[in-house]
Amino acid sequence: MAGISVNGVIAAYIHVRVMLEGPMSARQTSEPRARRQTSQVRPYHHGDLRRVLIDAALQLAAEGAEVSVREAARRAAVSPGAPFRHFPNRDALMAAVAGEAQRRFRAEIEKALGEAPAADPLGRFRAFGLAYLRWAMRNPAHFEIISTGRYFAHGSSAELTRDNAELIALTEQMLAEAAEQGLLPSADLKRIQIAGRALVYGFARMNLDGHFPRWGVEEGEVERMAEGVIDLFIAGIAKR
Repeated sequence: MAGISVNGVIAAYIHVRVMLEGPMSARQTSEPRARRQTSQVRPYHHGDLRRVLIDAALQLAAEGAEVSVREAARRAAVSPGAPFRHFPNRDALMAAVAGEAQRRFRAEIEKALGEAPAADPLGRFRAFGLAYLRWAMRNPAHFEIISTGRYFAHGSSAELTRDNAELIALTEQMLAEAAEQGLLPSADLKRIQIAGRALVYGFARMNLDGHFPRWGVEEGEVERMAEGVIDLFIAGIAKR
């Protein structure tokens, strides 16, 4: 032992320590780096944030709760600031919800008209009204959003404005064809059109507000009543 130099002892000590601890030190260095990289590339767990927020806003509306971008974010379990990349304010969020409701509504109308006889304009007018009522009764939250100004100003949405104009024009066309075929006794088609709109909107509103039980109409009878009311209206405007 006495013949070994101090420098030799130190060198041997360093060599042994490197041999024993070198691999462990490498793991200790690499593991934190791996954890840091994993946290930086962690994927967003919802995938389609816009879709999630629209669903959350619709759920809030269906519950009769106050709808806001922050509340939709809370319901969707995301950070309060995350939604603002998609929806800068409540109007933008509700316009997106309404746009989806309108697309579903249009699909229901087009399906019903596709099944109605093309050469029977009053039959198509009836099919339009029934499709409107059935959709409104089966989708009360969507109906509330696109039919009232409670959630946002409808005029601010170009998509809704265009869709509503197209649906109004469609009813005008059906009534004009009925008049040309001599199926209507009155030339005042605007009055018939507005009366038909008032009928389906008022019936849907009565259902949404829970009025029918006081009129002796049970829940299971509402759709049959809707069909009967529309048939009564068609019989009233048709030429005898």
